[in-house]
Amino acid sequence: MTAAAATTPQRRSPAGPKAEQRVRDILRVGREVFAERGYERATTTEIAQRLGVSEATVFTYFRGKRELCMRVIQDWYDEIIAAIEAGLPRDKPVREQLEFVVLTHLRLFLIQGTGLCALVLSEGRTKGQDLGEGFIELQRRYTAPLMDLLARGQQAGEVRNDIPLRLLRSLVFGPMEHMLWEVVITGRQIDVEASAPDLVALLWPALQAPDQELQRLRRLRGQLQDALAQA
Repeated sequence: MTAAAATTPQRRSPAGPKAEQRVRDILRVGREVFAERGYERATTTEIAQRLGVSEATVFTYFRGKRELCMRVIQDWYDEIIAAIEAGLPRDKPVREQLEFVVLTHLRLFLIQGTGLCALVLSEGRTKGQDLGEGFIELQRRYTAPLMDLLARGQQAGEVRNDIPLRLLRSLVFGPMEHMLWEVVITGRQIDVEASAPDLVALLWPALQAPDQELQRLRRLRGQLQDALAQA
């Protein structure tokens, strides 16, 4: 199945408030079950039982577990993308915007606990199997806000333009994924509020345009000279 087919709408578009609420309920409980069980152990039978409906009711709106799981992850991604786009401080320097993206990513990836986080991290690596191909388009959409930020940074001369954007994207997401895996595997929580700026402090020297540090030092020298002149 192609990535486009994997992200097609659910089986039947809900008609009317009652049907729309039913879809919301299925997605809500589906998120709970997939987070608790993972993809392989989750079943549409359990989702239906928790809702107090028949499994046929679930199949009325979704073709099966795979489609339902993809929709659950898509909705979760949409929530994270919306939070980033709504709060991104576009009037601030690119570094501050990057810190916001990293902080929001870590917060929302962990706010549901480690269940959905583990699901995305593990199934997203499973190329060619159940959910693997469907993740291609979802991941493209999910990383779009960061790609846009890095592209704007290049245009503004704040981010280096001698490295392809896809590698800069990997430079940012790679360490975050490692941090999230550590939480999933060990169960040890991280201080997200402190970790985000620390991570950006490590990444920024590799991301910034080569002359940015020189310009910063020149500004600092000018500030020192002004301070000495006023002393």
